[in-house]
Amino acid sequence: MILQSRDVPPRAAFALEQAGVHPLLARLLAARGVRAADELDTHPARLLRPDALRGAAEAGRLLADTIAGGGRICVVADYDCDGATACAVALRGLAMLGARREHLHYVVPDRAVHGYGLTPAIVELAREKRPDLLVTVDNGIASLEGVAHARALGLAVLVTDHHLPAMDASGVVLPAADVIVNPNQPGCGFDSKALAGVGVVFYVLLAARAELRARGRFDAATQPRLESLLDLVALGTVADVVRLDANNRRLVGLGLARVRAGRMQPGVAALFAVARRAPERAASFDFGFALGPRINAAGRLADMTLGIECLLTDDTMRAAELAAQLDAINRERREVEAGMREAAEATVQRYGDTDTPPAVALFDPGFHEGVVGIVAGRLKDRLHRPTFAFACGADGALKGSGRSIPGFHLRDALDLVAKRHPGLLLRFGGHAMAAGCTLAAGGFETFEQALRAVAGEWLDAATLERRLAVDGPLEPQWFDAPTVALLDAQVWGQGFEAPVFCDEVQVVQQRLVGEKHTKLRLRHGSAVREAIWFGHADPVPERLRLAYRLSLDEWNGQQRVQMVVEAGLEATA
Repeated sequence: MILQSRDVPPRAAFALEQAGVHPLLARLLAARGVRAADELDTHPARLLRPDALRGAAEAGRLLADTIAGGGRICVVADYDCDGATACAVALRGLAMLGARREHLHYVVPDRAVHGYGLTPAIVELAREKRPDLLVTVDNGIASLEGVAHARALGLAVLVTDHHLPAMDASGVVLPAADVIVNPNQPGCGFDSKALAGVGVVFYVLLAARAELRARGRFDAATQPRLESLLDLVALGTVADVVRLDANNRRLVGLGLARVRAGRMQPGVAALFAVARRAPERAASFDFGFALGPRINAAGRLADMTLGIECLLTDDTMRAAELAAQLDAINRERREVEAGMREAAEATVQRYGDTDTPPAVALFDPGFHEGVVGIVAGRLKDRLHRPTFAFACGADGALKGSGRSIPGFHLRDALDLVAKRHPGLLLRFGGHAMAAGCTLAAGGFETFEQALRAVAGEWLDAATLERRLAVDGPLEPQWFDAPTVALLDAQVWGQGFEAPVFCDEVQVVQQRLVGEKHTKLRLRHGSAVREAIWFGHADPVPERLRLAYRLSLDEWNGQQRVQMVVEAGLEATA
């Protein structure tokens, strides 16, 4: 583990502070690339324009034509939180734009039965709704066969997605859809390539609203207020762990502001309630670690229809019932995951401190297909290696999900494995940091060796060394509850990580709590602080170079600032 201090450009920090930004926050933001205070403006007018997104204007016209003609629209969703929120945003937004509710439908694949994306089987399922137009959300860019099947049946297809397109020997291959909207398609100059699927759908709705406004359906004063959907956009964006560039931070910031003000969908409010989180103090953390997992659990172990219906209903009682079901499924998911993690950890015990391969692949016949991605993520965090976990699918093929580390583009690695071993990967897709694939039965050992070979070529010793970016020491005057509140109010996430401070401390007292966590009392400068180190049960040396976050520990109505330890290295004399 290397604790690597972030560079703080002094001119940027000074300019932010002069513009009225809190001195500590100015330093933190400057270290993350913010150069001027106007970059922190979350007014909707500061969002990137939809006409810069390739295909959005055409999609707006297609949707406007379909709505005007009384056409039936079926949204083809995905079974994760991004797909669920994208589906809810699409259906709510289309209704706001004038589509008749009885003409709006959706289908969502069953992970174990249908696989991922717009497959021919999903097209047949959607046909039961008698649609004129299929709209994919958070999928479709690689659905060549499914789109072709839909078009052959006379259905129009609008693909909205953010994943990378398929490739063959000649390069990128796009589906033959009527319109494609994806910031990662060739020729798209949209400045935010990190839009989540729900963000793409939101931009398509903005374009459709602009088209309907141009046709005289309404004016700027009477147009539907699509910003009411931003709580869902923020939830899906954070839960999908896309990079929080400036535009995504604005989307999330606008969504958080609505939640804190109590202006959210009933399903979102119900999820906050079952997660025992306070909406008035909502933070990105709540979306990523409280609400998102409860929606994702439905797609992993049950049917994502539960999650989508929770986000669609306007009945608060119904929302509470569905949120309670999602909470119960999430508890079941945790139990399944715990058993799988034990099996996975037993498998990786064979790796010593120095012989862990550059990439790890695991397969266990007892693994659950819906939870392999979580297990891969946990092991990736522990081993700091690109990791894939596989389970047996209902069709006998091996279904895998992978998570990666900085410097190793997982989807591109799968593409290279597929080229080197034709026929090994039946399907694959994803992002740089997360991807999935399907292997033919019996192909695991070949895949494991092929992935290790690519990792051995692409990764060097420095990349394989775990690094934690830290923000330097925390001045004593900022160690208080208002500072914690200030930091919690900001939008942090992937690519714009929450602050982690670093100080040398002396351990005054340590004790084990809950069998696997260490409670610490530390001398921090002239003060004695409380700290908790989750998941760490080994004895702690007397002097530490400590990387930590700040949090508020609430007990019996009392608030106390504590350090939450991220890493600790023995301090050198």
